[in-house]
Amino acid sequence: MAKRRGRVHVAITRRHYKGKTYEAALLRRSYREGGKVKNETLGNISSLAPGEIEGIRAVLAGRELVDLDDALSIERSLPHGHVAAVLGVLRGLDLERLLSRERCRERDLVVAMVAQALIGAGSKLSVTRRLPKTTLADELSLGEVSEADLLAAMDWLLPRQERIEKALAKRHLEGAGFMLYDLSSSYVEGRKCPLAVRGYSRDGKQGTAQINYGLTCSPEGRPVAIGVHAGNVTDQQTLPGAVAAVRERFGIEDVVVVGDRGMLTKAHAGALTEAGVDFVSALKSAQIRALVEAGDLQLSLFDERNLAEIQSEQFPGERLVVCRNPAVAAERKRKRSELLAATEVELAKVRSMVEGPRGTLRAADAGKIGTRAGKVINRFKVAKHFELQIADGAFSFKRKDKQITAEASLDGLYVIRTTCAQAKLPSSASVVRTYKQLKMAERAFRTMKDLIEIRPIHHHLEDRVRAHALLCMLAYYVAFELHVRLAPLLFTDEEPLSPLDPVLPAKRSASAKAKAGSAETTDGFAAHSFDDLLAELGTLCRNEVRFGATTNTFTHLTKPTDLQARAFELLDVKLGT
Repeated sequence: MAKRRGRVHVAITRRHYKGKTYEAALLRRSYREGGKVKNETLGNISSLAPGEIEGIRAVLAGRELVDLDDALSIERSLPHGHVAAVLGVLRGLDLERLLSRERCRERDLVVAMVAQALIGAGSKLSVTRRLPKTTLADELSLGEVSEADLLAAMDWLLPRQERIEKALAKRHLEGAGFMLYDLSSSYVEGRKCPLAVRGYSRDGKQGTAQINYGLTCSPEGRPVAIGVHAGNVTDQQTLPGAVAAVRERFGIEDVVVVGDRGMLTKAHAGALTEAGVDFVSALKSAQIRALVEAGDLQLSLFDERNLAEIQSEQFPGERLVVCRNPAVAAERKRKRSELLAATEVELAKVRSMVEGPRGTLRAADAGKIGTRAGKVINRFKVAKHFELQIADGAFSFKRKDKQITAEASLDGLYVIRTTCAQAKLPSSASVVRTYKQLKMAERAFRTMKDLIEIRPIHHHLEDRVRAHALLCMLAYYVAFELHVRLAPLLFTDEEPLSPLDPVLPAKRSASAKAKAGSAETTDGFAAHSFDDLLAELGTLCRNEVRFGATTNTFTHLTKPTDLQARAFELLDVKLGT
């Protein structure tokens, strides 16, 4: 018989007998005889392990088997998940086109700085160190990046600020025209920046040079524009420019400004009214006291309710919504009592020094006693509530009870003022809720200072400082969207309860309380803070793999965990290779 030729292969056969299936792995050769294809069984390898059988199958199919320990190596592994998340959302917001319609290196560098501010904020020099440590530089095809490149990109960005802000305003401010506006400050390192001067610090860094920046946001809290000012500029001085930007640069005529009580002085309120700009703000404590003294505000209104709308000749053409928060009133009463008691302890020590038989101020003159009392009288900021009697060799003090009672009567009381007609804000409750939306501007400042690290500012040129602030605003714009989409995986309350009484603080929903108590989401994932979740996404890496001594490599992503897969599903971002 002629010797049969043909390739040997592995065949799996199955035989059914008495309800059972028997499977066999056979080595077979196919051949042709008389025009028909026949099989010749050469051996039975069913006793081998499944992996060994597959190895034999691969060898017979012509594939080369290699020792993974010797032939396979991972050349480099770079964090990729957080880069994919941030860039995916950034591109979904069409931010690249807002920067420039045509792709250029400067645009890619600006995008890199915005993304890096969320992935791992730092100085511009630090950014050059960190870019190669993730896939961010590869994703944007940046190559080698120097600090000078980043500074040049900032110089390229600043002239585009007006166009970028105009596009954002068109997206988020058109319609009712409500704009949230607030001012904050950040301290500056060095002494060369012309904007950096000492002023009222909102950073808690007293005595340091600083710059101020005003942030304009949409009613839901998305940043639209940012203006940088010298560190000694006050809140109200920055408001006219912000309003002019919205009306003139952005072309939104029907504007309603929502600002805090320090923002709108009497002069600025009048100027806004004359210009046809409505506003929502609040009165200062002295103005509230004046309403009470004039009889326009009757405290008895709040015996049975927490909200009332009044009018006063002191504020013609304005609606005044008076609110009383019982919880705030109780807290202020407690705090005042503690501060008064602590001050009395300090003053009692001075009295002992004067009256005690071995006191250091015994028989001292009035000037010396007054100097010692002055060191402690205002330690707890309640000196106005004490009356001191000082003479040579004598010292006494007592509380100003009537003054304390008068102040306590206003505890928890605040008055919101607005020029908006009822067509815009139909009810007193809607006025209160609109004013309380300022919390979104405050959240923006917290994020920009803590996560994005707008401070400390290391730039010395005025234009660079302005560009740095714009970069931070754009980073927050992306962070806001990330936070919204990832809310189901965060401790964020997805369904915050709006109380029927707008004066009362908002309460977390039952689902948010359950999430906070168990630290788990409704899907069974661990609940995260925003920055922790970004760090978790960063553990998904892109690996560069090499076979043996060849020059050929390929990239391969680590398999996403269930949490990472869910996050990318919420972000609507698809992972590449």
